[in-house]
Amino acid sequence: MMLPKPRADLKPNTYDFERLPLVKPTGFREYDARWLFPGEINLMGLNAVGLGIATLFARRGVKKRIVVGHDYRWYSGSVKQALMTGLLAGGWEVHDIGLALSPMAYFAQFDLDVEGVAMVTASHNDNGWTGIKMGLSRPLTFGPEEMSELKEIVLEGKYETAAGGRYIFVADMPERYVKSLIDRPKLSRKLKVVAACGNGTAGAFATRVLEGIGCEVVPLHVELDHSFPNYNPNPEDLAMLHDISAKVKEVGADVGLAFDGDGDRCGVVDNQGREIFADKVGVMLARDISGLHKDAKFVVDVKSTGLFVTDPVLKENGATTTYWKTGHSYIKRYSHENKALVGFEKSGHFFFNPPLGRGYDDGFVAALAVCDMLDRNPDKSMADLLDALPKTWQSPTMSPHCDDEAKYAVVDKVVEHYKKIAEDGGTIAGQKIREVITVNGIRVVLADGTWGLVRASSNKPELVVVVESPTSEANMKAIFSDIDKQLSQFSEVGEYNQKLAV
Repeated sequence: MMLPKPRADLKPNTYDFERLPLVKPTGFREYDARWLFPGEINLMGLNAVGLGIATLFARRGVKKRIVVGHDYRWYSGSVKQALMTGLLAGGWEVHDIGLALSPMAYFAQFDLDVEGVAMVTASHNDNGWTGIKMGLSRPLTFGPEEMSELKEIVLEGKYETAAGGRYIFVADMPERYVKSLIDRPKLSRKLKVVAACGNGTAGAFATRVLEGIGCEVVPLHVELDHSFPNYNPNPEDLAMLHDISAKVKEVGADVGLAFDGDGDRCGVVDNQGREIFADKVGVMLARDISGLHKDAKFVVDVKSTGLFVTDPVLKENGATTTYWKTGHSYIKRYSHENKALVGFEKSGHFFFNPPLGRGYDDGFVAALAVCDMLDRNPDKSMADLLDALPKTWQSPTMSPHCDDEAKYAVVDKVVEHYKKIAEDGGTIAGQKIREVITVNGIRVVLADGTWGLVRASSNKPELVVVVESPTSEANMKAIFSDIDKQLSQFSEVGEYNQKLAV
């Protein structure tokens, strides 16, 4: 008998919860999947998702081979086992690489010559969340089209079983992955590096990788502990950045590097302990890389600083930059399809395409690029390189709560509001609107280059708000006040994770 069609109304500790699949529809996000476990998805629900992935891949004519790994949370191994049961029921050859980072799973696709990937991770989300990052054509991951089709297959019970499933455990993938990163010339400059992992999965590998290229490593919370006793491993989290800052100043490090829970993002703190937003790190790297590769093309997400198009060094080097949708899958795909040298996302996902990388996001590849930049500038510190950038006043990424069922409708209304002001020639914070970018939510650019962004988070029940001004802190706060005033009119919009003081 076929696996029953999933339901969304099952409750833990009930008869039906133990015999039927539970899958909450909102877990299918724009480009990956996220659920609270087990309240929004149970193990049988994960069977259904695995079988749904197998069915989708078969529909697309992908050869029946897939890499599967899991991050370091107490329940991730169970989630992966349930997912693999569905994949095997669909007749797939499953290459299990065990405990892994997301970039390790992407690397394994190339190293094993395997087409598909399904990495069990909730990335930087709080404990209780689980999720899957999926791809059927390396180095790309799912976009909205694949996610919509997967959602339909799973929720409608349209999955198809097939014979021939095969399980292969790949025991040495961590060693292969680390070797691929450190099989390169050592740094000529001796760098002291704080490696912060927030007790997440990256802690098992960060010291090996950084020491492997010649760094002196000061480890910070690299011991694996799935309770995350200090803070969530999230390079955008100020608690993590503040902790790294203190350690950098304590030990006199050249740089602090922060890795998220599944190792595909990197955050940076300079030698003075200043926490650098990832988009500013991107500008620094783009300066360095465009000096080596003439007329370099870059892609950045709409949350990122305006310096990518105004920076005089990038202009002098002939670099060009395109703004695109926020989301690791979007930037990865757009960078790949448009042959950009690097894609930068403000959250810390960086995508180095050939000849610099394979095109997927890897926090360690980004960290090595930072180390190489410092190596090529032996007389300059990280602080020197940061201070060389034109000054802007920029907010952190602010995320007011908004339920998944409501967030897109709220953003649509905000878009309509600001588009109408632009069309009518009105002003915001005392300025005319120079440009409105609507590839992902809305980015409103004012006459002096001050801008504000409102979009729906792709993987959490939140909105995303970012503001920046190249002219003054007052103008940055002014555009935020206007945006906040608009959002306060919606009862669906709740508390911010952090909020700009105005």
